[in-house]
Amino acid sequence: MKISIETIINAPLTKIWSAWTTPEDIKNWNFATNDWCCPTADINLAVGGKFTYQMAAKDGSMAFDFSGEFIEITPFKNISYKLEDNRTVLVSFIENTEGIKLVETFDAEDENSGEQQRQGWLLILENFKQYVENK
Repeated sequence: MKISIETIINAPLTKIWSAWTTPEDIKNWNFATNDWCCPTADINLAVGGKFTYQMAAKDGSMAFDFSGEFIEITPFKNISYKLEDNRTVLVSFIENTEGIKLVETFDAEDENSGEQQRQGWLLILENFKQYVENK
């Protein structure tokens, strides 16, 4: 099952792309709620390049790595990657009259319901939107 989420961001495409692909920026938005953080972000934005983003509870009770390998990159258009469990993700940056529509489409995992996954990923995407628009 594939899940798709999207938002419209009111910022220049170059700013959005940079915030999505720069480690220092990623650490500022890559978490769903304020009791979580992203203490480290390593990224080699190239086909075959890898990324690892650590996601951690601020109280130290839990942490995990979100990592994968880039399989296709079209600058300022889309990024496709494969997660460690072989699920794929496509991130599309689409210019329209309202702003930049950012769409993430990903393979669902089996542990959580589709709606839980959709909501979790959407919270991170909305955090990204707020970060970029207020940066």
